[in-house]
Amino acid sequence: MSARGSAAQVPKGYEPDSVAKYGTLDVVFDFDSDDQQLAITIMAVSDLPALKRTGNISWQVHLVLLPTKKQRAKTGIQRGPCPIFTETFRFSHVESEMIGNYAIRFRLYSMKRMKKEKVLGEKMFYLTKLNLQGKMSVPVILDPCCALTGGDSQVSLSDMTCSESASSFQSVSQTSTPEILVGLVYNATTGRLSVEIIKGIHFKNLAANKPPNGLFCCLKHLIGGQVYIIRDTYVKLTLLNSMGHEMSKCKTSICRGQPNPTYKETFVFQVALFQLSDVTLILSVYNKRSMKRKEMIGWISLGLNSSGEEELTHWTLMKESKGQQVCRWHSLLES
Repeated sequence: MSARGSAAQVPKGYEPDSVAKYGTLDVVFDFDSDDQQLAITIMAVSDLPALKRTGNISWQVHLVLLPTKKQRAKTGIQRGPCPIFTETFRFSHVESEMIGNYAIRFRLYSMKRMKKEKVLGEKMFYLTKLNLQGKMSVPVILDPCCALTGGDSQVSLSDMTCSESASSFQSVSQTSTPEILVGLVYNATTGRLSVEIIKGIHFKNLAANKPPNGLFCCLKHLIGGQVYIIRDTYVKLTLLNSMGHEMSKCKTSICRGQPNPTYKETFVFQVALFQLSDVTLILSVYNKRSMKRKEMIGWISLGLNSSGEEELTHWTLMKESKGQQVCRWHSLLES
């Protein structure tokens, strides 16, 4: 609270907390050890920098459960110097016996019109600080991007860096499995199934195994001592009914020469509520090798004929989320 114009006295030796210049999140944690579920509510953001520095007044908070990075979420976009969110996100399969192995990474993005979002601040919150049962309200003071270190962590989070692309490059030495980040939301009132293709990682081939078919559709990258061919990629979406017949199909725009492409494209399918459990959504990722030739990097399916447990869980969470987007990473299956 401001005390401008007053002569308030403070005790000797009192050291006020440093003012957060990168935002403070008002967060409520609610951990249910029986259901192995962690609910996180983003209430509001305060202590934002002056508008002259950020250049806009739109904000969004991103969350990811570490170290798996399989469960992600993000708030809606809010405007103003003190944005109010009041949005709850649920992370499943969080075992109380393994609580010391988990952390939540918060990132606050400033949003500019017609431009990509920019990370303003971030924080790693280790779940060892949580009550094992019940709610806990915590102010999460964000640090500037690139200021985080994992030295005091009880788990190895060395693959976390200041940007998604950097973290993806660092993980190449550990695994080269292509993955895709997908957001699902279903509106039962309108019967609209919205599928957001957000981004992918490890969309590449070893140059020794996959020689280029012309340089106009690929780039060479040196990653971890290996030469990789980075081609133009896109994602094809196909919706099938219970009989396996095609109901609708569409595809993203082509992302050129990126091993970790960002799409951020949303596609809407009309699916009645009684059909939701009987449809299958297939996502196929393709390399464009030449003007007339393409090759599949991998695929996944969600819904009735889900390709795996993670995909089935994602679909189930979407149906239970009551109109709230659910984002998950999925490992692509070989074609």
